[in-house]
Amino acid sequence: MPRAQPLTIVIADDHAVVREGLRLLLEAEPDLQVLGEASGLDETRTLTRELAPTVLVLDLHMGRDLSLGVLSELRQASPA
Repeated sequence: MPRAQPLTIVIADDHAVVREGLRLLLEAEPDLQVLGEASGLDETRTLTRELAPTVLVLDLHMGRDLSLGVLSELRQASPA
């Protein structure tokens, strides 16, 4: 049964091919909507604050940065 409102998603990964593949898979589902993609932590912070997704698909190691250190900040930016 489809949801009344789709789950909104931001994909954060430093590999474009991974982001593209995830987007294709997720958008094939009628109750999922990808709002944006981020390739780094700064962009992830910005998109999470601006778009407030329901779900953040987050690569735990983007480039030289570990994403674990910003999880609480991202959670505050989009508590849903």
